[in-house]
Amino acid sequence: MSIGSVLDLLRPDFPDITISKIRFLESEGLIRPERTPSGYRRFSVADYERLRFVLTAQRDQYLPLKVIKEQLEAIDSGAATLGVREARARAHHRGAAESGQRSGSAGAGTEDAAPAAPRRLGVVPGEITPEELRVEVGVRLTRADVLAKAEIDDRFLDDLLRAGLIVPGAGGFFESDAVTLARAAKSMAEFGLEARHLRAFKLAADREAALVAQIAAPIAKSRDADARARAEETVRELAALSLNLHAALVKAAVRTALGG
Repeated sequence: MSIGSVLDLLRPDFPDITISKIRFLESEGLIRPERTPSGYRRFSVADYERLRFVLTAQRDQYLPLKVIKEQLEAIDSGAATLGVREARARAHHRGAAESGQRSGSAGAGTEDAAPAAPRRLGVVPGEITPEELRVEVGVRLTRADVLAKAEIDDRFLDDLLRAGLIVPGAGGFFESDAVTLARAAKSMAEFGLEARHLRAFKLAADREAALVAQIAAPIAKSRDADARARAEETVRELAALSLNLHAALVKAAVRTALGG
């Protein structure tokens, strides 16, 4: 399987998974897909199951990668007889049992109540790659599609439209990015950030896009047969670099603001 095929298989259970995350886990030695003569990754069924094991352990048990890697090494060496499927099943049953115990003890008072699980962050570590910025051509979504896929209501979408964060295209249709943007805005709203507060992000994005366009425009105007393709590739690469730079700058600024 290609890395894209693995991504499609994992996303129903792990919506936040990205190509960058898979590459990061490979760099940490948690998965070892084979490489084709041309350098592309080829994942076997065993690689896929191993990846599921890692992601499940992170999500359900909050285990650090070091511990997960030790578990996998024990399985690989034969020191542990627990297979990947069995490990996943046990983690699932243990989580269900703990949930049942918490529900059963609710009527007996709060003294024996289990502590709430820590909140899972919605940010996935790893750098953005140019491949992840490839535009889905021909995708046209209706307003109803965006509402359903992003799980938002009409009022919230209207707020995003008024703020200019989402702009419909010809005929009132939306691109797939509208869903991603709406989901992100919805998550940020849980922290008290309204659509009007997110205008700063839109203005910054517009400035960055204009800078990228200035660099790519001369390439697109050249007379080479593949000029447009090279320009689009340049835009994707620069956009990925700008996103990684932006994330690093925000991280540094937040650390300074918190006195770190």
